[in-house]
Amino acid sequence: MKKLILLFLLAFSISAQAQKITGCGFKVPPRSLLKSNFASVYEAKDILNSMLDSIKWKENFSIREQNGIRNAYATIIRNARWIIYDNDFLEDIDAYSATKWASISVLAHEMGHHYYNHVVSNQGSTPPKEIEADAFSGYVMYKLGANLNESLAAMNAIASDQASYSHPAKRDRLTAITRGWNTAKSEVPGNTNGNTNPNQGGNTNPNQGGNTNPNQGGNTNPNQGGGGNTNLPPVDDPSWISLTIQSASTQTVQLSDDGRTYQPAEIKAGEAFLFRFEIYQYGWLKLPYFNGSRTYKLMHGKDYSILWNRRSKNWTVVEVPN
Repeated sequence: MKKLILLFLLAFSISAQAQKITGCGFKVPPRSLLKSNFASVYEAKDILNSMLDSIKWKENFSIREQNGIRNAYATIIRNARWIIYDNDFLEDIDAYSATKWASISVLAHEMGHHYYNHVVSNQGSTPPKEIEADAFSGYVMYKLGANLNESLAAMNAIASDQASYSHPAKRDRLTAITRGWNTAKSEVPGNTNGNTNPNQGGNTNPNQGGNTNPNQGGNTNPNQGGGGNTNLPPVDDPSWISLTIQSASTQTVQLSDDGRTYQPAEIKAGEAFLFRFEIYQYGWLKLPYFNGSRTYKLMHGKDYSILWNRRSKNWTVVEVPN
Protein backbone atom coordinates (compact mmCIF):
# COMPACT_ATOMS: atom_id res chain seq x y z
CA MET A 1 0.00 0.00 0.00
CA LYS A 2 1.22 3.46 -0.80
CA LYS A 3 2.39 5.42 2.18
CA LEU A 4 5.49 7.36 2.91
CA ILE A 5 8.22 5.00 3.86
CA LEU A 6 9.41 5.06 7.42
CA LEU A 7 13.00 6.23 7.55
CA PHE A 8 14.92 3.20 8.59
CA LEU A 9 18.58 3.49 9.43
CA LEU A 10 19.72 0.04 10.42
CA ALA A 11 23.16 0.18 11.95
CA PHE A 12 23.90 -2.40 14.58
CA SER A 13 27.24 -3.83 15.55
CA ILE A 14 28.60 -7.20 14.54
CA SER A 15 31.00 -7.63 17.42
CA ALA A 16 32.90 -10.56 15.96
CA GLN A 17 34.21 -8.54 13.03
CA ALA A 18 33.47 -5.00 14.27
CA GLN A 19 31.33 -4.33 11.20
CA LYS A 20 28.07 -2.51 10.67
CA ILE A 21 25.01 -3.55 8.68
CA THR A 22 23.37 -0.70 6.80
CA GLY A 23 19.81 -0.21 5.61
CA CYS A 24 20.39 -2.04 2.34
CA GLY A 25 22.23 -4.97 3.86
CA PHE A 26 25.83 -3.82 3.45
CA LYS A 27 28.62 -4.43 5.94
CA VAL A 28 31.56 -2.06 6.05
CA PRO A 29 34.71 -2.52 8.15
CA PRO A 30 35.81 0.17 10.58
CA ARG A 31 37.82 3.00 9.07
CA SER A 32 41.02 1.85 10.76
CA LEU A 33 41.04 -1.26 8.53
CA LEU A 34 40.54 0.61 5.26
CA LYS A 35 43.21 1.27 2.70
CA SER A 36 44.47 4.81 3.02
CA ASN A 37 45.92 5.27 -0.46
CA PHE A 38 42.63 5.49 -2.34
CA ALA A 39 41.41 8.97 -3.27
CA SER A 40 37.64 9.39 -3.69
CA VAL A 41 36.16 12.65 -4.92
CA TYR A 42 32.41 12.17 -4.71
CA GLU A 43 29.87 14.32 -6.53
CA ALA A 44 26.60 12.54 -5.85
CA LYS A 45 24.31 14.88 -7.75
CA ASP A 46 26.34 14.71 -10.96
CA ILE A 47 26.49 10.93 -10.74
CA LEU A 48 22.73 10.64 -10.27
CA ASN A 49 22.09 12.94 -13.21
CA SER A 50 24.33 10.75 -15.35
CA MET A 51 22.32 7.72 -14.27
CA LEU A 52 19.05 9.40 -15.19
CA ASP A 53 20.42 10.40 -18.57
CA SER A 54 21.72 6.89 -19.23
CA ILE A 55 18.24 5.36 -18.93
CA LYS A 56 16.35 8.41 -20.24
CA TRP A 57 14.33 8.75 -17.05
CA LYS A 58 12.96 12.26 -16.67
CA GLU A 59 12.88 12.52 -12.92
CA ASN A 60 14.08 15.01 -10.35
CA PHE A 61 15.95 13.83 -7.30
CA SER A 62 16.90 15.74 -4.21
CA ILE A 63 20.21 14.80 -2.62
CA ARG A 64 21.27 15.29 0.96
CA GLU A 65 24.56 14.48 2.60
CA GLN A 66 24.11 13.31 6.17
CA ASN A 67 27.41 12.27 7.64
CA GLY A 68 27.51 9.87 10.54
CA ILE A 69 24.63 7.63 9.46
CA ARG A 70 26.97 5.07 7.81
CA ASN A 71 24.36 4.47 5.17
CA ALA A 72 22.74 5.50 1.91
CA TYR A 73 19.00 5.15 1.45
CA ALA A 74 16.07 6.17 -0.72
CA THR A 75 13.03 7.88 0.71
CA ILE A 76 10.21 10.29 -0.06
CA ILE A 77 9.98 13.56 1.86
CA ARG A 78 7.06 15.91 1.24
CA ASN A 79 6.17 14.19 -2.02
CA ALA A 80 9.71 14.53 -3.40
CA ARG A 81 12.18 11.74 -4.17
CA TRP A 82 15.29 11.87 -2.00
CA ILE A 83 18.51 9.92 -1.72
CA ILE A 84 20.28 10.45 1.59
CA TYR A 85 23.90 9.44 1.86
CA ASP A 86 26.87 9.55 4.19
CA ASN A 87 29.84 10.75 2.14
CA ASP A 88 32.36 9.07 4.46
CA PHE A 89 30.43 5.83 4.11
CA LEU A 90 30.58 5.99 0.30
CA GLU A 91 34.27 6.86 0.32
CA ASP A 92 34.91 3.92 2.65
CA ILE A 93 33.14 1.60 0.22
CA ASP A 94 35.31 2.91 -2.60
CA ALA A 95 38.43 2.37 -0.55
CA TYR A 96 37.44 -1.08 0.67
CA SER A 97 36.52 -2.17 -2.86
CA ALA A 98 39.47 -0.35 -4.47
CA THR A 99 37.31 1.18 -7.19
CA LYS A 100 35.32 4.38 -7.56
CA TRP A 101 32.54 2.33 -9.17
CA ALA A 102 31.63 0.79 -5.82
CA SER A 103 29.92 3.84 -4.36
CA ILE A 104 28.32 4.60 -7.72
CA SER A 105 26.71 1.16 -7.68
CA VAL A 106 25.32 1.83 -4.20
CA LEU A 107 23.66 5.03 -5.43
CA ALA A 108 22.35 3.16 -8.47
CA HIS A 109 20.83 0.60 -6.10
CA GLU A 110 19.05 3.36 -4.17
CA MET A 111 17.80 4.87 -7.42
CA GLY A 112 16.43 1.44 -8.26
CA HIS A 113 14.25 1.57 -5.15
CA HIS A 114 12.78 4.82 -6.47
CA TYR A 115 12.44 3.48 -10.01
CA TYR A 116 10.38 0.51 -8.88
CA ASN A 117 8.47 2.63 -6.33
CA HIS A 118 9.58 0.55 -3.37
CA VAL A 119 9.79 3.66 -1.23
CA VAL A 120 6.08 4.47 -1.40
CA SER A 121 5.40 1.37 0.66
CA ASN A 122 5.72 1.25 4.42
CA GLN A 123 6.87 -2.36 4.37
CA GLY A 124 10.57 -1.53 4.46
CA SER A 125 13.17 -3.77 2.89
CA THR A 126 12.25 -7.20 1.53
CA PRO A 127 14.40 -9.66 -0.45
CA PRO A 128 12.38 -9.23 -3.70
CA LYS A 129 12.73 -5.44 -3.52
CA GLU A 130 16.46 -5.67 -2.90
CA ILE A 131 16.90 -8.08 -5.83
CA GLU A 132 15.05 -5.68 -8.15
CA ALA A 133 17.19 -2.75 -7.00
CA ASP A 134 20.34 -4.85 -7.43
CA ALA A 135 19.39 -5.76 -11.01
CA PHE A 136 18.66 -2.10 -11.71
CA SER A 137 22.10 -1.23 -10.37
CA GLY A 138 23.77 -3.68 -12.74
CA TYR A 139 21.75 -2.30 -15.65
CA VAL A 140 22.73 1.30 -14.93
CA MET A 141 26.36 0.42 -14.26
CA TYR A 142 26.72 -1.01 -17.76
CA LYS A 143 25.09 2.12 -19.17
CA LEU A 144 27.65 4.26 -17.32
CA GLY A 145 30.58 2.25 -18.66
CA ALA A 146 31.46 -0.05 -15.76
CA ASN A 147 32.60 -3.57 -16.54
CA LEU A 148 30.99 -6.50 -14.75
CA ASN A 149 33.68 -6.80 -12.08
CA GLU A 150 33.40 -3.09 -11.31
CA SER A 151 29.62 -3.41 -11.12
CA LEU A 152 29.95 -6.26 -8.62
CA ALA A 153 32.76 -4.72 -6.58
CA ALA A 154 30.71 -3.15 -3.79
CA MET A 155 28.46 -6.15 -3.33
CA ASN A 156 31.42 -8.53 -3.42
CA ALA A 157 33.20 -6.56 -0.75
CA ILE A 158 30.49 -5.54 1.67
CA ALA A 159 27.26 -7.54 1.20
CA SER A 160 26.22 -9.94 3.93
CA ASP A 161 26.90 -13.57 3.08
CA GLN A 162 23.76 -14.79 4.82
CA ALA A 163 20.20 -13.92 3.86
CA SER A 164 17.87 -12.29 6.37
CA TYR A 165 14.14 -11.59 6.54
CA SER A 166 14.78 -8.28 4.79
CA HIS A 167 17.78 -8.90 2.52
CA PRO A 168 18.98 -11.66 0.17
CA ALA A 169 22.29 -13.46 0.51
CA LYS A 170 25.34 -12.06 -1.27
CA ARG A 171 25.24 -14.81 -3.90
CA ASP A 172 21.70 -13.91 -4.96
CA ARG A 173 22.50 -10.22 -5.07
CA LEU A 174 25.54 -10.78 -7.26
CA THR A 175 23.38 -12.85 -9.60
CA ALA A 176 20.83 -10.03 -9.83
CA ILE A 177 23.48 -7.42 -10.61
CA THR A 178 24.95 -9.68 -13.27
CA ARG A 179 21.52 -10.17 -14.82
CA GLY A 180 20.93 -6.42 -14.98
CA TRP A 181 24.37 -5.78 -16.44
CA ASN A 182 23.89 -8.47 -19.11
CA THR A 183 20.46 -7.07 -19.93
CA ALA A 184 21.91 -3.64 -20.67
CA LYS A 185 24.69 -5.25 -22.69
CA SER A 186 22.16 -7.16 -24.78
CA GLU A 187 20.57 -3.89 -25.88
CA VAL A 188 23.72 -2.80 -27.66
CA PRO A 189 23.46 -3.49 -31.43
CA GLY A 190 25.15 -6.77 -32.22
CA ASN A 191 24.59 -8.17 -28.73
CA THR A 192 21.58 -10.48 -28.52
CA ASN A 193 21.53 -11.76 -25.00
CA GLY A 194 17.81 -12.16 -24.49
CA ASN A 195 16.00 -10.16 -21.84
CA THR A 196 15.83 -6.43 -22.37
CA ASN A 197 14.69 -5.50 -18.88
CA PRO A 198 16.83 -6.10 -15.78
CA ASN A 199 13.91 -7.74 -13.97
CA GLN A 200 11.39 -8.66 -16.65
CA GLY A 201 11.16 -9.86 -20.22
CA GLY A 202 9.76 -7.85 -23.08
CA ASN A 203 10.33 -4.23 -22.13
CA THR A 204 13.05 -2.59 -24.18
CA ASN A 205 13.01 0.58 -22.12
CA PRO A 206 13.47 0.31 -18.36
CA ASN A 207 11.61 3.59 -17.99
CA GLN A 208 8.39 2.05 -19.27
CA GLY A 209 6.21 1.09 -16.36
CA GLY A 210 8.27 3.19 -13.96
CA ASN A 211 6.26 5.74 -12.00
CA THR A 212 7.86 9.17 -12.22
CA ASN A 213 5.75 10.74 -9.50
CA PRO A 214 5.50 9.22 -6.01
CA ASN A 215 1.92 10.47 -5.73
CA GLN A 216 0.68 9.20 -9.08
CA GLY A 217 -1.16 5.96 -9.59
CA GLY A 218 0.27 2.82 -11.05
CA ASN A 219 1.48 -0.48 -9.77
CA THR A 220 4.06 -0.14 -7.02
CA ASN A 221 5.35 -3.61 -7.82
CA PRO A 222 6.46 -4.04 -11.44
CA ASN A 223 6.08 -7.80 -11.13
CA GLN A 224 2.36 -7.54 -10.51
CA GLY A 225 -0.49 -6.20 -12.61
CA GLY A 226 -1.82 -3.12 -10.93
CA GLY A 227 -3.57 -0.99 -13.48
CA GLY A 228 -3.88 2.63 -12.61
CA ASN A 229 -3.40 5.75 -14.64
CA THR A 230 0.10 7.16 -14.16
CA ASN A 231 -1.06 10.47 -15.61
CA LEU A 232 -3.54 11.13 -12.83
CA PRO A 233 -3.01 12.03 -9.18
CA PRO A 234 -4.49 9.51 -6.70
CA VAL A 235 -7.49 11.71 -5.95
CA ASP A 236 -8.56 11.48 -9.60
CA ASP A 237 -7.36 7.95 -10.37
CA PRO A 238 -10.30 5.53 -9.99
CA SER A 239 -7.97 2.56 -9.50
CA TRP A 240 -6.93 3.87 -6.08
CA ILE A 241 -8.95 3.10 -2.95
CA SER A 242 -10.48 5.99 -1.04
CA LEU A 243 -11.18 5.16 2.59
CA THR A 244 -13.13 7.52 4.85
CA ILE A 245 -14.41 7.16 8.39
CA GLN A 246 -17.52 8.42 10.16
CA SER A 247 -15.79 9.85 13.19
CA ALA A 248 -15.09 13.19 14.83
CA SER A 249 -11.48 12.22 15.52
CA THR A 250 -8.59 10.43 13.85
CA GLN A 251 -8.82 6.64 14.01
CA THR A 252 -6.12 4.03 13.43
CA VAL A 253 -6.97 0.98 11.34
CA GLN A 254 -4.89 -1.98 10.17
CA LEU A 255 -4.18 -2.66 6.47
CA SER A 256 -2.52 -5.68 4.89
CA ASP A 257 -1.32 -6.65 1.43
CA ASP A 258 -1.27 -10.38 2.13
CA GLY A 259 -3.78 -10.92 4.93
CA ARG A 260 -1.02 -11.86 7.37
CA THR A 261 1.10 -8.82 8.11
CA TYR A 262 -0.82 -5.69 9.04
CA GLN A 263 0.38 -2.09 9.18
CA PRO A 264 -1.33 0.77 11.03
CA ALA A 265 -2.89 3.57 9.00
CA GLU A 266 -4.37 6.76 10.38
CA ILE A 267 -7.72 7.83 8.92
CA LYS A 268 -8.36 11.48 9.71
CA ALA A 269 -11.86 12.70 10.37
CA GLY A 270 -13.37 14.35 7.32
CA GLU A 271 -10.47 13.36 5.03
CA ALA A 272 -10.17 10.59 2.47
CA PHE A 273 -7.22 8.23 2.89
CA LEU A 274 -6.01 7.26 -0.61
CA PHE A 275 -3.90 4.15 -1.07
CA ARG A 276 -3.19 1.05 -3.13
CA PHE A 277 -2.13 -2.44 -2.18
CA GLU A 278 1.20 -3.71 -3.48
CA ILE A 279 0.83 -7.43 -4.09
CA TYR A 280 -2.65 -8.02 -5.51
CA GLN A 281 -5.58 -6.00 -6.81
CA TYR A 282 -7.04 -6.26 -3.33
CA GLY A 283 -6.04 -6.35 0.32
CA TRP A 284 -7.47 -6.46 3.80
CA LEU A 285 -8.71 -4.01 6.41
CA LYS A 286 -8.90 -5.04 10.06
CA LEU A 287 -11.14 -3.23 12.55
CA PRO A 288 -11.82 -3.77 16.26
CA TYR A 289 -14.92 -5.84 16.98
CA PHE A 290 -16.68 -6.93 20.14
CA ASN A 291 -15.05 -10.37 20.02
CA GLY A 292 -11.61 -9.16 18.94
CA SER A 293 -11.37 -7.95 15.35
CA ARG A 294 -13.15 -8.19 12.04
CA THR A 295 -11.48 -8.32 8.61
CA TYR A 296 -12.79 -6.84 5.37
CA LYS A 297 -11.51 -7.41 1.85
CA LEU A 298 -10.99 -4.19 -0.12
CA MET A 299 -10.71 -4.08 -3.91
CA HIS A 300 -8.76 -1.67 -6.09
CA GLY A 301 -11.07 0.62 -8.06
CA LYS A 302 -13.61 0.90 -5.25
CA ASP A 303 -14.16 3.35 -2.40
CA TYR A 304 -15.18 2.47 1.12
CA SER A 305 -16.48 4.17 4.23
CA ILE A 306 -16.06 3.02 7.82
CA LEU A 307 -19.27 3.62 9.74
CA TRP A 308 -20.17 3.35 13.40
CA ASN A 309 -23.12 1.04 14.00
CA ARG A 310 -24.98 2.44 16.99
CA ARG A 311 -26.99 -0.76 17.41
CA SER A 312 -24.10 -3.20 17.58
CA LYS A 313 -21.65 -0.63 18.99
CA ASN A 314 -19.05 -1.67 16.43
CA TRP A 315 -17.39 -0.36 13.31
CA THR A 316 -18.50 -1.68 9.95
CA VAL A 317 -17.37 -1.10 6.36
CA VAL A 318 -19.61 -0.26 3.41
CA GLU A 319 -18.74 0.17 -0.25
CA VAL A 320 -19.46 3.63 -1.60
CA PRO A 321 -21.81 3.24 -4.58
CA ASN A 322 -20.68 4.61 -7.95
